[in-house]
Amino acid sequence: MDPQLSFQRPDDRTLQICLAGDWVLGKDVPSAGRIGEELRAVAGIEQVSFYAPDLGDWDSGLLTFLLRILDYGSGAHLHIDREGLPGGVQRLLALASAVPERKGTRKESARVPVLERLGEAALVFWRSCREMSAFIGEAAIAFMRLITGKARFRSSDLLLTMQESGAQALPIVSLISILVGLILAFVGAIQLRMFGAEIYVASLVGIGMVRALAAVMTGIIMAGRTGASFAARLGTMQVNEEIDALKTLGVPPMEFLVLPRMFALFLMMPLLSLYADLMGILGGLVIGVTMLDLNFMEYYNKTRESVNINDFWVGVFSAAVFGVLVALSGCMRGMQCGRSASAVGEATTSAVVTGIVSIVVAMAVITVLCHVLHI
Repeated sequence: MDPQLSFQRPDDRTLQICLAGDWVLGKDVPSAGRIGEELRAVAGIEQVSFYAPDLGDWDSGLLTFLLRILDYGSGAHLHIDREGLPGGVQRLLALASAVPERKGTRKESARVPVLERLGEAALVFWRSCREMSAFIGEAAIAFMRLITGKARFRSSDLLLTMQESGAQALPIVSLISILVGLILAFVGAIQLRMFGAEIYVASLVGIGMVRALAAVMTGIIMAGRTGASFAARLGTMQVNEEIDALKTLGVPPMEFLVLPRMFALFLMMPLLSLYADLMGILGGLVIGVTMLDLNFMEYYNKTRESVNINDFWVGVFSAAVFGVLVALSGCMRGMQCGRSASAVGEATTSAVVTGIVSIVVAMAVITVLCHVLHI
């Protein structure tokens, strides 16, 4: 039976609400606004009562309807008599109105002023700089303890990290370096062919790869591969409270966890960069031989003539710096990770972004220094 709503007037000051039928969700429950219309149509009403002998099944649809009537009656200063309602309905209404709604619990849409947002961003940036400085200082202290032979970490962890960040990274480094060499040689060949200077493609590829591109591309690869892995592993250890356990046992996490990873990348990045130099030069050789009709020995001799030892040292030094930056970025974000699964993903993303940005900034600084020192 559909829900039915009607009104009676037992006396001049009372409005009686008659409820009948099944008041359940899914049916066309009458609107509580009809009560307000009835009260406005009749003057002098001071009390509202209920009459429900024909009420059938009911659920939260009826309770919602009655709560709106109670709110309206409270605002209009009317006395609500609940005696005519079933006992279960009365108990649920009493339970719902026993604890008033706490102010401020509902979400309120408020527009934050621009200056306030700017101030909050500045505070976040300042805290981030302080945390980064503190982490770099702790890493420097741990490295000094390593030099003096006082650092505590397992040599097996260092060897395993060197394998993961060295030998296991060769396939992706090979692929990217060959493609970068191919692209660089192809772009240069199109322009140099206009002047009949195809032989200088060897100089372009050799100097570009050895001096900068090999180290930068290897650093970016390691930031997305190894730096993210460091952040995810340390972040998971933070979530599982393993780092807290190390602190409780008196084992410094900076020496036990961060130092092997930083030292492994510091050692492996120059070697990977040299390997990327070879792969990039081979990629340029493919373009020179197949597209420009250059002789193998001619390309090889021009490369030897163009690339000097200073270019190799600049590339090796840049790769070592990038390795330290990638390791610091990944470990720092992992150690700063929160205590939830989503925080691990955020730490991993932040580690990759921080590593790539730091590589680009460091490359710019190294380039300027090399220009000033005439290297």
